Amino acid sequence: MKRAYVYVIITALLFGTMEVSCKIGGAELDPFQLTFLRFAIGGIVLLPFAWIQLKRNNVKLTGKDLATLAGVGILGVTISMSMFQFSIMMCNASTVSVLICVNPFFTMIFAHFLTSEKLTRHKVMVLVIALVGIMFMLRPWDIQEGNSIGGMMLMIGSAFVFGLYTVVGKVSQEKLGLYAQTSISFLFGAAALLILILVMGRPVMAGVTEDMPVVLYTGVMVTGLGYYCYFKAIELGGASTGAFAFFLKPAIAPIIAVIVLHETILWNTVIGIGLVLVASLLNILHQKKLSAQRIAEEHRLKANREAEDEPNKH
Repeated sequence: MKRAYVYVIITALLFGTMEVSCKIGGAELDPFQLTFLRFAIGGIVLLPFAWIQLKRNNVKLTGKDLATLAGVGILGVTISMSMFQFSIMMCNASTVSVLICVNPFFTMIFAHFLTSEKLTRHKVMVLVIALVGIMFMLRPWDIQEGNSIGGMMLMIGSAFVFGLYTVVGKVSQEKLGLYAQTSISFLFGAAALLILILVMGRPVMAGVTEDMPVVLYTGVMVTGLGYYCYFKAIELGGASTGAFAFFLKPAIAPIIAVIVLHETILWNTVIGIGLVLVASLLNILHQKKLSAQRIAEEHRLKANREAEDEPNKH
């Protein structure tokens, strides 16, 4: 379990630098271009682990699997992450870093309508706390310097679509595994984005040489290594343990934005971050409780079956 939390901390640190590095890279590169490069590189970094996972589980990709992964990739990369990159260029990195962390709450809503995971009183309470936190972050009555309504709406839209991406991707994730589903969907999403870039006549490689350090950092470290460490945390400690990375990220990212970009964090931002952190923690602890109850129930059923089978052995 200790190793799991090491991976959680590394994940939070890498994801905590995402908005700052993307804002720096976006100052020189086209938003679509940087998003394409970031996820193409990240997908390639994860590809060897995806291949090992597919071979280990003896899974062969079908045409239906590829179509599903393409759809998931278009949602998660082509649409959601493109909106994310544009929002970074229109808002403070500290604001975006917290708003992106509300995507698990949108996941709850989509899961309610698309899966058997229904909204409960606890989940509704968590959603309300998160929404109040978002309102403090947006501060529509007096927008903070560096933020814009358009940018914040794009960020919320990005989190909304990413929530849908998470729910839709659960089906292929259960069959293929985390590494395979993520790597291949990233590559499909990047390919779809490349087609869009070519159609729109936007740059693909122009300026990349000069900004290679930030391109490699966002692609290899943030997207590739960041997701690898996140998945390792899940493997070693479970999904609820891995989710702690997204609890730590909203606390880490604004500090990095202040240090590197010299952004200012106002009182409303602090309150918004605090409320989102509380909502995230309540959600994570609730998921851990449900997971423990599920495991206990499985053990109880197993013990009952063994007790029932025992007389038949004699």
